[in-house]
Amino acid sequence: MQVDYIVVGIGLAGISFCEQLKANNKTFAIFDNKSQQSSVVAGGLYNPVVLKRFTSVWKSKEQLQKALPMYANLENELNVKLDYKIPVYRKFASLEEQNDWFAASDKPKLSEYLSTSIIKNENNAIEAPFGFGEVLQTGRIDVKCLIESYKKQLLKDKLLFNEVLNYDAIEVLKNRIQYKDIKAKYIVFAEGFGVTQNPFFNDLPLVPTKGELLTIHAPDLKINFVLKAGVFLIPLKDDLYIVGATYEWGDTTNKTTDKAKEELLSKLERLIKCPFKVVNHVAGVRPTVKDRRPLVGQHATHKSMYVLNGLGTRGVMIGPYVAQQLYNFIERDTSLETDIDIKRFNLR
Repeated sequence: MQVDYIVVGIGLAGISFCEQLKANNKTFAIFDNKSQQSSVVAGGLYNPVVLKRFTSVWKSKEQLQKALPMYANLENELNVKLDYKIPVYRKFASLEEQNDWFAASDKPKLSEYLSTSIIKNENNAIEAPFGFGEVLQTGRIDVKCLIESYKKQLLKDKLLFNEVLNYDAIEVLKNRIQYKDIKAKYIVFAEGFGVTQNPFFNDLPLVPTKGELLTIHAPDLKINFVLKAGVFLIPLKDDLYIVGATYEWGDTTNKTTDKAKEELLSKLERLIKCPFKVVNHVAGVRPTVKDRRPLVGQHATHKSMYVLNGLGTRGVMIGPYVAQQLYNFIERDTSLETDIDIKRFNLR
């Protein structure tokens, strides 16, 4: 088998890069190395504002301009619903927070995303005496549906290898990569946290951050917006809601914990005043970076090897943007942005 690319990992990073390859008529084979648990359990929100500090997300406008058309295209190709347009409400804890919101809404990078109207709380199931601020141009990508549907299509097209890639079987030849019976010009590792086991890129300064989410059933809550107040409360359907997420730096397993569950329930019980039942609890390890920027670039020695990683907590927004950056870097000899280039860490 001969292809232009081998792609390792089928989370948000891998899918975003494969979409670049398809758009440019490049051939590829993809390996699902089972390390994409963070994508599978992601809440999937796209939100251009850091709601803790009322600041703009890095490159938010550029990210949304790239990401939303990609998901719309995937909806058509896969015949599934992925993009759910839904507002995000930030609960105000005080009059001072309201004032901070208004001050932020005057800033050039935030003015198109922050509504200047305070939304009064009229839901008896929510404790919010100071009301809410509404973030505009937000939504949720059904990441689980995306990955499952994308895998099915790849299997149908005989492009997906459901096996863990054996690093020892990779042969780096003069102008190509040889992996078993597959010949490729390039290999791109989009493994998420799994890159820590990759001998070619395991020196990257990845900071694994475990996140846990709950799904609750709350028939009396009845909200049609995402609520941010200590935790995110994300409506699904049938009175189900995602509650998340936690941040744990010491645990790198995908096992759920009572500690995280209690933390989420404690915050939730301060937010809503209606009965609910926990119906699911999941965990995954996010590939985060200390400077909160992705890890994109070329291996210092093996010039046919590349990495696309470190999407962190905003993978649905940033994945398509950095995938295009990497594709242009490889195929069009453009420079990577300094903020995302792995060379910024002077690893080798």
